[in-house]
Formats: sequence, C-alpha cells, structure tokens
Amino acid sequence: MEQFKSFITEAKEEKYRILVVSEKPDNNDLFHTAQRFVDECKKVDIPCYVLFASEAKIVDGKAFNADDKEGFEISRDDTIAIIRGSVASRDAGLDLVSQLEKLGICCINSRSTISMCADKYWTSLRLADASIPTPKTALVQSEDTLQASLDIIGEEYPLILKTLRGSKGVGVIFIESKRQLSSLLQLLWKQDETTEILLQSYIKSDFDVRVLVLGGKIQAAMRREVIKGDFRSNVSQGAKVKKYKLSDEEITICLSADKAVNGVWTAVDFIKNGKDTFVLEVNSSPGTEGIEEATGKNIIKELLTHFQNRENWRYTALEIGRLELVTLDGIGSIVANFDTGNSARCIIHADKYDIKNNVVTWEAQGKKYKNKLIKMAKWERGALAADVIERPLVLFDVDFNGTTYKNVKFAIDDRTEKTTKCLMNQEFMKQAKVMVNPSRKFVVTDRHDEFEIFDKTHDPQEEN
Repeated sequence: MEQFKSFITEAKEEKYRILVVSEKPDNNDLFHTAQRFVDECKKVDIPCYVLFASEAKIVDGKAFNADDKEGFEISRDDTIAIIRGSVASRDAGLDLVSQLEKLGICCINSRSTISMCADKYWTSLRLADASIPTPKTALVQSEDTLQASLDIIGEEYPLILKTLRGSKGVGVIFIESKRQLSSLLQLLWKQDETTEILLQSYIKSDFDVRVLVLGGKIQAAMRREVIKGDFRSNVSQGAKVKKYKLSDEEITICLSADKAVNGVWTAVDFIKNGKDTFVLEVNSSPGTEGIEEATGKNIIKELLTHFQNRENWRYTALEIGRLELVTLDGIGSIVANFDTGNSARCIIHADKYDIKNNVVTWEAQGKKYKNKLIKMAKWERGALAADVIERPLVLFDVDFNGTTYKNVKFAIDDRTEKTTKCLMNQEFMKQAKVMVNPSRKFVVTDRHDEFEIFDKTHDPQEEN
C-alpha cells in the first residue's frame, strides 16, 4: 500500500479526484461499495466525495449535497465520477449523469451504457447483435400480444419473467404455467399499467458466474451457487460464492459482452448448461462485497490504480458536424473542417507569410497578423508522390462550443485551393472530446453559408 501511495504522491501531474454518485441510504451508513471507495481513497490520499443523486446540486464547478455548504470541486481535468446502479432507477439520476458528461467529467460508466444495462431488453438486443449467446427473450407489451411473445421464445414451461428494470434479483420471477403467467401479468399491470415485462426461456443451472471487466480486461470472476429452494444466485439474496477460473471461450464471451454495451467497468453474468455458455445480463455498476470475498482481491484498489493512467479515462464524445465555427484568440471566428483523417497538426490559411526574429508575420484577407514562431514543422503532403513541406508552427487559444483550449499548435499554410481555410486535427478532437458526423455541418455552432476565412464582424488588432 505504501508503494502505491508513494507512486500517486510522486506523479503529481496524475493526481485525481473521485466523485461517487449514489442514492442516499435510509440510514446514516453508505452503501457497501460507496463506502469501499471512501475507505480506499483515504488510504492513498485521493479526495473522494459521495454525491447523493436525489439531492445533488452542481454549481460553479462544485458538487453539493443538501446539507453541505462547502461542496466538492470537480473538473474535467482531474475528476472521475463513479456512477452507482441505484442512480439509474430515476430519470433525474440519469439526467445528473448527463450534466456531469456535459461538464466533461469522465463518468464510469456513461449514461448510454448505464441506460442500456438497466434496460434488460435493450441489453439482450445488443448482445444478440454481437452474436453473444443469451436465453431466448421477448418483450410483452399487453395481454393481447402475450401469445406472440411466447411463440418467439417457445412456449415451454418453466420460463422466467423479468421486469425491464431491476437489480439484485428483484423483479425476476419463476413461471411454471400459462395460468400463473396470465394471473401475474394482470396483477402487475393492475398495480402499474406502465410496468414493462420481458420473458426469457429458462435454462437450468446450479450456479452462475459473475465476471468483472475493467478497461477491456478481466478483473475478477466468481461462482455463485443457486440458493436452495430458489432459482436465483444473487449475493444480496444470500448466495454462496467462490473464485472461478474462466476458460478461453468464457473470457472471449465476457469481453465481447462488455464491449457490446461500450462498458468501462462492468459485471457480466453468465450461466452454464453443459458446455454451453449463456450471458444473462451486463451490470454497469458492479458491487464489490461478494467478489472481493470470493477472490481475495482488493477490487477498488485495482480500479484506482487503473485510472492513475489518464490513457484509461474515457469521455462521452459530443457529436459535431464536419464543419463548425471555432474562434482563435486575436483573430476571430473561422469555419473549421474537423478532419478525422488529419493525424498531423491543425492548419490555418495565410496568403503569404514572413519570418523575422522568431516572429511570423502573415496575411489573410488583406489583414496582417503576428505570432511567435514555435518551430518549423515538416510533413508530407500528397499520396503517391508525397512532397515534404516545411511551414511555421504557432500557438492559438481556441474557443470552441463554450470552452477555451490553450496553446493549440497550428501550422501556417496556403490553403487557397481549399474550401475551408482552417483544419482541425485528431489531437484537438480528442482534447475537445468530440465525435464527427461526416454527414452534418454546424451541429453545435452557428451555421455559416459562406466559407470566408474570418467573421465579417471581426476587427483584428492593429499592428505595432
């Protein structure tokens, strides 16, 4: 532990903060996994705050609970939000996740992944698309469509009824006859006519396996015995657990299931029937109590170590168009081409330029500008007969979609023959956390029908 602590202390630029987003428990104690985060973060001096979704407030870069006046600072640069499963039970909780994503906070997992995993039918569709073996599944929308749903999975009893949203084995019912099924559906819909139901074929198994996947790799696996007199194997329902060794095939299936829901940290549950493997669900908010007991691993410590590497942080990308407006400090607004094929550098057009005393003086649309020369950059232009060209490299602060990005490197080049006079590269798109839709233009900025280099309203500063 001291070695890990000193690693975090030495890598000052890599320090980060943990925001655990959870529902508020009925008593004063935190839920088990939320408490584990608090305890493990304290050991290695990582600031940690548990934000209760039902009373959360985010103002001026701080997250607050109702009884907290000081708050907890959050930033896209140093904060990871761990979203617990209880948050997905309410739309307001999911909206809080969206608010964090909009602020650029790295959320584990994204709202899209959380919603997908919370919706068992959506999950089953995603798994089917990825050719992952699952029990046959059908949605039941009304009593009139019940028989059609039974025909999809094959009307063979027993079968499993699930409410579309549920966790810890709650909302999962063993059905032994059509009479029982019809009666139960009537009761459920009488209590709440909006209750969403799905049916699954029953596959007998004496145990299930829970596998934690972190960053596209297997973190841990445990076997959970089916509870005596029950068909479920949830730890929260009293199931006994022990460590489980995965086969190569099972590893492949679990990693594919995690990938199908675009997970960062997930739990994949599967059962065995003979040699066959069937994935039951993917959980976007793994609990740690049972699996730490079964494997002897410190799951939370491993997760904190994993995210010490910023390359493992994943952000929700904002969809933008191929063309958007950016604002360059000292120049003004310009239509930029967000070129996903540009792995080199950002480029700004100049009709001509001159370099003297490490200052680049350049002209565009009859206006003159000056920037400090960073260096001369070389790159190849062209395909079959690539020419090596050399152009001056300068820095601009770039404002895009309400955020300012400091010291972005631009090469100054003649783009007279090009429609757009500014080209953004992959590095900037990664920094801005955007995803380009090549079929759209001006998704998040004002539309410009003319491709002039600078805004007509811009009045550049006079030269000295």
